[in-house]
Amino acid sequence: MGSSLSRSEFVFTIGYDGSAAVVDSQAKKRYSSLSSRELAEKGMFRPAYSSAIWSKDKKELQDVLDIYNKVSGSSLTLDSPLDRLFGVFPVEVKRSIHL
Repeated sequence: MGSSLSRSEFVFTIGYDGSAAVVDSQAKKRYSSLSSRELAEKGMFRPAYSSAIWSKDKKELQDVLDIYNKVSGSSLTLDSPLDRLFGVFPVEVKRSIHL
């Protein structure tokens, strides 16, 4: 990633305040132990996608996408504009704010 955020902070980032990531601390506490696949299976596609891109593992990303396609009836591929779909873009941040 290149940022100073941990995996769980990145996965549960809900927005940004200037150069700081705003993290949903309740969701982080409750779900941070789940894998990308487990998050997707719970219907938590934004965090699942975030987790998969954090891992840089194409299989994790494909697993999330397969579950999303099954639930949504879509036929998206890894070449689809997934960052836009899920609203997740890797960015450089120096700190986080936990709400």
